[in-house]
Amino acid sequence: MLEQIDLTKTMEKEAYREEIAQMELTLARMQRACKEQKIPVIIIFEGFDAAGKGLQINKLIHPLDPRGFHVYAMKKETKTEQMYPFLWRFWTKTPEKGRIAIFDTSWYRHVSVDFFEKKLSKEERNLAYQEINTFERTLTDDGAVLIKLFLHISKKDQKKRFEKLLESKETAWRVSREDLERNKNYDGYKSILENMLEQTETEYAPWTIVEATDKKYATAKIYATVIHQLEEALKKRTVQKEEKQTEKQEKKQKLFEASVLSNADLSCSYTKEEYKERLQKLQKKIAVLHSELYRRRIPVVLGFEGWDAGGKGGAIKRLTEFMDPRGYVVNPTAAPTEVEKNHHYLWRFWQNMPKAGHIAIFDRTWYGRVMVERIEGFCTKEEWQRAYREINDMEAHLANSGAIVMKFWMQIDKDEQERRFKERMENPEKQWKITDEDWRNREKWEQYEEAVNEMIIKTSTSYAPWTIVEGNCKYYARIKVLETVVNEIEKRLKKTD
Repeated sequence: MLEQIDLTKTMEKEAYREEIAQMELTLARMQRACKEQKIPVIIIFEGFDAAGKGLQINKLIHPLDPRGFHVYAMKKETKTEQMYPFLWRFWTKTPEKGRIAIFDTSWYRHVSVDFFEKKLSKEERNLAYQEINTFERTLTDDGAVLIKLFLHISKKDQKKRFEKLLESKETAWRVSREDLERNKNYDGYKSILENMLEQTETEYAPWTIVEATDKKYATAKIYATVIHQLEEALKKRTVQKEEKQTEKQEKKQKLFEASVLSNADLSCSYTKEEYKERLQKLQKKIAVLHSELYRRRIPVVLGFEGWDAGGKGGAIKRLTEFMDPRGYVVNPTAAPTEVEKNHHYLWRFWQNMPKAGHIAIFDRTWYGRVMVERIEGFCTKEEWQRAYREINDMEAHLANSGAIVMKFWMQIDKDEQERRFKERMENPEKQWKITDEDWRNREKWEQYEEAVNEMIIKTSTSYAPWTIVEGNCKYYARIKVLETVVNEIEKRLKKTD
């Protein structure tokens, strides 16, 4: 593949000056247009060492408004970053709508440099390819422009550039022992890069190979590529707006006649004495298991969803009472802030994913996309329909990185909810728990029930299963949550023994 690329391409100085002057104006205009249309842009620079990534990034940002972009130099993972899924450090740096993120090396370092240094197996690399492709599809489906540039130079030219850098004390530090090792094994490393390009070349995120021997030619090609892809994105945005205006309101179809929720036996209960006895045993067990999770560096993600007044808070409180507070965080999820709205909807949840050995508990989760946002019209039909795949992909990445992922739906019936609402209104200590919005949501019970049934069917997986918790009896619900968490953790610990 790469041997077919003509690395002798050059550009005359005068032609370069003329072309670049015009393209700089166009690029600046494109940046303003993307900001206006709230299009997030991600540009990644990959390729051979000494191919000029740093130089070309400097050339690219020259005409841009510095307030509208951020450049990230992604080198080796820090010790902290190693305690998260490998895509975490990139998810947290994805740009908000209208801004540009430029990566000097990116998530592809994992499947190129790390693989070359034998830090992951072929099986792990192939899994990483899948995760990278789904990551990129998730971003581009949401409207991001992803421009992938691969800078290519020959072994001979790379060696010359290394030698020139090593001649001066001021630049010698830029050449590492690993860089020289990859030059020595240029053909082997090239084979790894070719495999990377082949496995991650997609319609939604294609690669552009930049012949980087001649720096002027490389700059001009990069400018032309970026301008073309931004122009295409702006055209597409215009077409989408026109289609939206003429789109007819579709009739809502009920996709699932059978109800998963209706199978829940809400008569399940425990007496107060049974509850206290079981609770004490389970909480002591949780404390021991929490310590063991930390020792073995196993992260845990727990998501709680359910009807308003369904008992999420009570279950979470009993779950965490005996845990070491330094090893878990409860993340209450409210309506997104303006900053959060300007990012992909999963971005704010990635900020709070646990590092190895810690537990993240989410009181309301990313499933708001396919429930409240779907029903209240805060996202389009296309957006919530593709969210099932995006959520499954995210949870698979967490599980593949070693996390235990559990999700709970707290199920109560409509009469029990009404009783709890009235109890809260009558108790001054609990009035803060009830809002007008809770009553409004109750009026849409059937719509939410339909959405929840579909959500559970489409997103309950072997690696991130849903547990429906029969919650009319709070005692029973709390015990079932604790028992499920204990069982899943013990199951994992047995596997790692």
